[in-house]
Amino acid sequence: MTRPLARGGTLLLASIAATAIANNYAIQPALSAVAADLGVPLSMIGLVPTAALIGCMTGFALLLPLTDHLAPNRLVTAQLTALAAALALGAAAPGAVVLLVAYVLIGAAASVAAQASSIAGRYAPPGRRGTGVATVAAGMSAGILLSRLAGGTLADVLGWRRMLLVFAALALLGAIAATTLLPRQQPHSRRHARRGYRATLASLPPLLRHHPQLRRAVTTGGLWYFAFNLIWVALALTLAQPPHSLGPTAIGLYSLAGLLGFAALPLTGRLADRYTPHTVITAGMLTAAVGTALLATGLNNPPTTALGLALFDAGCFVAQAANQSRIIALNPQRSGSLSSVYLVLYFTIGAIGTAVAAPLLNTLGWQGTAFAALAALLLAAALVPIGNRQTRREPARGTGPASER
Repeated sequence: MTRPLARGGTLLLASIAATAIANNYAIQPALSAVAADLGVPLSMIGLVPTAALIGCMTGFALLLPLTDHLAPNRLVTAQLTALAAALALGAAAPGAVVLLVAYVLIGAAASVAAQASSIAGRYAPPGRRGTGVATVAAGMSAGILLSRLAGGTLADVLGWRRMLLVFAALALLGAIAATTLLPRQQPHSRRHARRGYRATLASLPPLLRHHPQLRRAVTTGGLWYFAFNLIWVALALTLAQPPHSLGPTAIGLYSLAGLLGFAALPLTGRLADRYTPHTVITAGMLTAAVGTALLATGLNNPPTTALGLALFDAGCFVAQAANQSRIIALNPQRSGSLSSVYLVLYFTIGAIGTAVAAPLLNTLGWQGTAFAALAALLLAAALVPIGNRQTRREPARGTGPASER
């Protein structure tokens, strides 16, 4: 029998997720200072965010499945310690190559944020899985939203190298807390206890075939993450150009509109526990669609733009938390593996949205790009009820021997 998290365990996981995922973004406001300090072109240091993304996706693929094998206190402690070591390497980097290598390692270790979500769902008390996952999702969202502000401020006051050491210290504090507060027992699954790590990795692709709900979660989640990246990249490019001609700081302030999404996440968990994730996802998609429609009216009215971004972010954040909750529910004993498959594909589809944002903006303009995002959101909303009807006809998977393939 899996014991629930100790009191405060979910909040600890949310804090770990926030401070870990923040490391992928905190250095971005200081990239020009890093380039000047290392004496290399900004174009080379501009690869740091890419290195962090590559590392993070590698962590999703190779490290997230470890939540199905190792006790949470050991796994999270080890990964946070590795994160602190990678940050220290970055702080001491003598040149760009070492810094890029460090950020691949930082991104991989920062995937502990996704492990925290899986652990919160698996070890949640009965009937509280949605709340646990949403709480950790709120932590991740806070880390992403506030990371650039915190990183930029610390870099201005302390310098970028000491800024990285501050985040390394936070990782070590998280490791100490994880050792004492997170569960010490290994995941309870006799069959998977006998399965080696390489066998677990080899079993990941077939999960898409065995779990139709996972395929639908990837499809719907990928659609809204495509729209999310499409809107935010195109927005930054549009606001930087005439007639807006805003600077980086002014553009960055628009990201604070996402705080509404952060505030909505705790409510999301309670709704997902009370109703169904499908209902919450549909509501999230429709909310995001309303926000996108407001954005499509133009960017000349800042209050309308801020409201549109707030609704857009809130809808996407809410849907993502509910989607991860339903993925973990497919088979809590394999939640790490299921989440690994989902997040790798989710981020891959999102990267496509990032890549096509500039070409679409040049071809269709801001309004055309916003309507493309709106179409993706409405398609995701239309697919959710289909998956819900099929789920009622399918036997539950992930609770018996047949699911332990």
